[in-house]
Amino acid sequence: MSQSGVLGAVALAIGAMLLFFAYRASNAPIEQISEALTGRYTGNTMWYLAGGIVGVVAGVVLLLRSSGRA
Repeated sequence: MSQSGVLGAVALAIGAMLLFFAYRASNAPIEQISEALTGRYTGNTMWYLAGGIVGVVAGVVLLLRSSGRA
């Protein structure tokens, strides 16, 4: 596996972990109350969500790029 493939796998794993943390944080009771009152999630949950999405997308792109090379 090439270096970009390894980086892609790491980025995908970190992105998936951040999305898991965002999911767990969004189901916390205080987060539910905050979202019900303000209509949006807290800053930490949004950072987890944004970082997770970026990590997953970057990981998939790197993995696809590395698999295209022979």
